[in-house]
Amino acid sequence: MTTQSTPSGPLAGLRVIELADRQGQWCGKLMADFGADVIKVEPPGGAAERKIGPFYKDIEDPNRSIYFWHYNTSKRSITLDLAKDEGREAFRKLVATADVLLETMRPGALAAMGLTYDSFAAENPKLVMCSLTPFGQDGPWRDYLSTDMIHLAGGGQMGGSGYDAVDDPEQRPIAPGGGNGYHMGCHYAYIGIMAALFRRNVTGEGQYLDVSAHEAAALTTEMHVPNYIYTGQVVQRQTGRHAGVRPTPSTQLPTADGRFVNGGAGQLQANRWKPFVQWMEEKGMGEDFADPKYLEPAVFQENQQRIASHIREFVGTLSADEAMKGAQERAGMPWGAVRAPDDLLEDDHFRARGFFPEVEHPELGESFTYLGAASIFSASPWRIYRRAPLVGEDNAAVYGELGLDLPKLQAAGVV
Repeated sequence: MTTQSTPSGPLAGLRVIELADRQGQWCGKLMADFGADVIKVEPPGGAAERKIGPFYKDIEDPNRSIYFWHYNTSKRSITLDLAKDEGREAFRKLVATADVLLETMRPGALAAMGLTYDSFAAENPKLVMCSLTPFGQDGPWRDYLSTDMIHLAGGGQMGGSGYDAVDDPEQRPIAPGGGNGYHMGCHYAYIGIMAALFRRNVTGEGQYLDVSAHEAAALTTEMHVPNYIYTGQVVQRQTGRHAGVRPTPSTQLPTADGRFVNGGAGQLQANRWKPFVQWMEEKGMGEDFADPKYLEPAVFQENQQRIASHIREFVGTLSADEAMKGAQERAGMPWGAVRAPDDLLEDDHFRARGFFPEVEHPELGESFTYLGAASIFSASPWRIYRRAPLVGEDNAAVYGELGLDLPKLQAAGVV
């Protein structure tokens, strides 16, 4: 069970100031869960992301947003009004103690308040400052407004995401949910910050990073953009599988229990064909596929549609787990059952690897199941050190560290 504790991960000892909205909060979480002291600077009353549901027990409260909980684990929170002179002065003192400043304000907004990288670096030359914005600090689009979906559309992801014509005659583009566009920008910002810190270890100097979420998305389209650049060919959307220049066999197969597996005949190379046919024969569905002629590429290709149709029929007699495990164990085929969120919580593999940590919320007297790390680092552990902070929960501690008079700041309406 995760409890509030002192961070001890690979980034322990680093202080990160996060002046970020939904565009950058994931980047802050990546550093916080690796042990960095991430101080989230929120306006008085709390960040706008605290108003995003769902809310625990449907009680709309800035400290009960499950969305906010997920993106802000292991961080500390202070409130500060940067529109006030006292607020800006307090912010300067805070940044002077930091290793990293992550900000997502509109280009020029901080500079208009006199809060520039040059002014920060004059007091703190080792500072790494990262500005993560939709389109970067310059260029003709720098002042354009944006959303997560705009990044997925403009970056190219939606150009390759959709359905076959038989499933959607209009072949409309679709956008994956879950903040994928923002995540791409955050990952590139995180990589850039780590690289800048590595360089700082050698040179002793910080630097300024200008990260564009739009450019990050355009770098994350797999083969779509390279295909067009080098061949002039445009990929076509396909149901449940990679877009491609040419149609590929369907890979999502319905199962007897009303679910699906992602697999299909396209993975049946010669070394997998015999054990797969033997499996079908054991179920009384082998037909004539044991005939050696099907091992000849020309014959297999000629009968591909029939083979694919029969495999779909065969899979329709199995449960999703039977189909997945059978294809993997018997023929070494990387089939996977399509999981619903509730299924994931009960997945034996995730449980065995400890993927779902329990995180304490002392103020509620309860613990909750969270998503864990994608990788296990034996010598540099990732973990959630504490639940997301309450609004301004760390005002007294942080302002005390800075030698600032918290009651005076409160009286002035700065925090």
